[in-house]
Amino acid sequence: MSDRLYFRQLLSGRDFAVGDPVATQMLNFAYLIGDRETREAVIVDPAYAVGELLDVLAADDMRLVGVLGTHHHPDHVGGSMMGFELPGLAELLAREPVPVHVNREELDWVQRITGVSATDLTGHDHDSRIEVGAITIRTLHTPGHTPGSQCFLVGNRLVAGDTLFLDGCGRTDFPGGDAEAMYHSLHQLAGLPNDPVVYPGHQYSKDPSAPLSTVRENNVVFRPRSLQEWQQMFGA
Repeated sequence: MSDRLYFRQLLSGRDFAVGDPVATQMLNFAYLIGDRETREAVIVDPAYAVGELLDVLAADDMRLVGVLGTHHHPDHVGGSMMGFELPGLAELLAREPVPVHVNREELDWVQRITGVSATDLTGHDHDSRIEVGAITIRTLHTPGHTPGSQCFLVGNRLVAGDTLFLDGCGRTDFPGGDAEAMYHSLHQLAGLPNDPVVYPGHQYSKDPSAPLSTVRENNVVFRPRSLQEWQQMFGA
């Protein structure tokens, strides 16, 4: 099955949206995941130059069948941010009307931020499965950064969004953030078996990915051994 997996990590400002000042500053990763035999693929967190992401798929002879959203922030799905209007889901769906898979807790947030309709969105619970050809993507509800933040487990790869970076984790002081929920989500991820490789939502570290065991060992967010220690260390 690993031979069938199509997986690409693309960095905003370098691999797409080159010259876009917001994309270059934010260092977002978008991900392309699919089945090399059926040629079906999804995009995780399309924002900025969504047409360029579609062009990458076309150049690889892949066909878009869906979008996966880790959470509702505009640098991941489009919308207003820092005085800029960022392209995202709305612009992509105007070209390719495919289902957008988000966590159920994020449905209203995504609609408000992007302007897409409820019928464009498919809500998922924790530990549901999304099939792309013969490739299974498992959804993991990881609230804390936002109420409906979710990560995606595909084979031995963990697409972690803004829940877990290689260094640090997503902020919890934005609307909908919850520091206690973040603590529990991080430890949920830390307990995943088979040491998956972590692929974060931003390149906030030198390396673009790392094994979960390495992240657990080196990331300061795993130093607290209790919720009380977490609250003391991070002022939550």
